Amino acid sequence: MKLWKWNKSRTAASLLIVALSLSACQNKELAQPTPEPVPAPVQEEQVPEEEPAAKFKAPLTGLPSDEAITRRPLAVMINNAPAARPQSGLSSADIIMEVLAEGGITRYIAIFQSEGADETVGPVRSIRPYLIELGESYDGVLIHAGGSPEAYSILQKQQKQHMDEISNGGPYFWRSSDRKAPHNLYTSSDKLREGLQKKGYDHDSLSPVYLYNEEGSTAASEEAAAFDVKYLLDSYRVTYEYDEVSGRYMRLVNGKADVDQDNGEQLGAANIIVAGADHKVLDSVGRLSVDVDQGGEAMLFQKGKMIQGQWVRKSGDIIRFIYNGKEANLIPGKTFISIVPNSPDFAGHVQVKQ
Repeated sequence: MKLWKWNKSRTAASLLIVALSLSACQNKELAQPTPEPVPAPVQEEQVPEEEPAAKFKAPLTGLPSDEAITRRPLAVMINNAPAARPQSGLSSADIIMEVLAEGGITRYIAIFQSEGADETVGPVRSIRPYLIELGESYDGVLIHAGGSPEAYSILQKQQKQHMDEISNGGPYFWRSSDRKAPHNLYTSSDKLREGLQKKGYDHDSLSPVYLYNEEGSTAASEEAAAFDVKYLLDSYRVTYEYDEVSGRYMRLVNGKADVDQDNGEQLGAANIIVAGADHKVLDSVGRLSVDVDQGGEAMLFQKGKMIQGQWVRKSGDIIRFIYNGKEANLIPGKTFISIVPNSPDFAGHVQVKQ
């Protein structure tokens, strides 16, 4: 009886000790300070790096350039007879002027400066007095194959800097076997610049430049999603259609895309100037005199809109588009200039499609 009581007391004491130990442990845990919450790491916002602004701009396009472009422009007379199409190298030209030659055909003056190297350019064709004026206005070395008697007289008497495949530049041209003469004469910018150096024609560009602005002209304008330019013959109907993605007017001839033969690229420009000029037939061959000095009515197409104004060309200067007495800004990019007759009326050569 006593033994049972002693065991019972011993067990109770043990239980009491365990309870007190657990209580002490719980109190100890409760007494420990609560740790401060650790803030989640802040992730820095990833800001896309902006491309550094180009240090230079191409003088005749206003487009960014990795280098200062100071080389002298080349003014190449390009054949535009149906048998010469599609031409090569025009997608590399900074500026293209289209003007009547004779018999209703047109000719291009393609101004090369910021682009073009060993790419084929042509077919090269003959020169006229007004083509001399237009090409030289950009300080261009005149590149041609033959010319009218009046043009040759000017080149010789005024000692113009030019390269003629017939008289003084044969090594810098070649004939292609896939077309018939005279629609098969070609050259390249690299070959021409080699010739410039050997002839002592090479120097830094002295060409006038345009005013460029990303917004273009802020003058009053009309919608012009597309338009046609008509010269004299149905086979020279030019259409321009505005492409909102590229911001350029894309060129078509007789309803088909006008492409560079060598790379398949459709020709297009950010600015199209259509200028009216007086034309006069000089002889039975149909050679023309085109007045590229007096100025007159003009239209400027850019960003899907058309502005009506005037064109001027002062002595030693380039064709400029004027609105309300001030020169209009061009959008950085390539520029095409179409010179059409003033007769029977200027507006009759342009049909705008809204």
